[in-house]
Amino acid sequence: MTALSPAPDREARERHWLRLTRETLPALARSRDWPVSADHCFQRILLDNACGGRWYDHIARRPAYAHAPDAILAAAIALGESVAEDTADLDALNDKSMRWRGKL
Repeated sequence: MTALSPAPDREARERHWLRLTRETLPALARSRDWPVSADHCFQRILLDNACGGRWYDHIARRPAYAHAPDAILAAAIALGESVAEDTADLDALNDKSMRWRGKL
């Protein structure tokens, strides 16, 4: 397992999600020209894109990461890792999220 790959059990996967969105991505935002830098923005973008729409239309309870189905959380983590590795375009993912929310 690499430093960015999701852990096999749910509790470890949730810890990985929080580290990725609260530490890794915000730290990278300082050196990259990203439209966001706050942890909750990364969580919104990644969960929306993993759900294919506004996450709260797909995940009934909060916090979303704790109540997301395993497949959605795994997809959101994979997207976050791709963003961290610079193989996914955070600007494009954010634009999709904002469109689903009627903000663009």
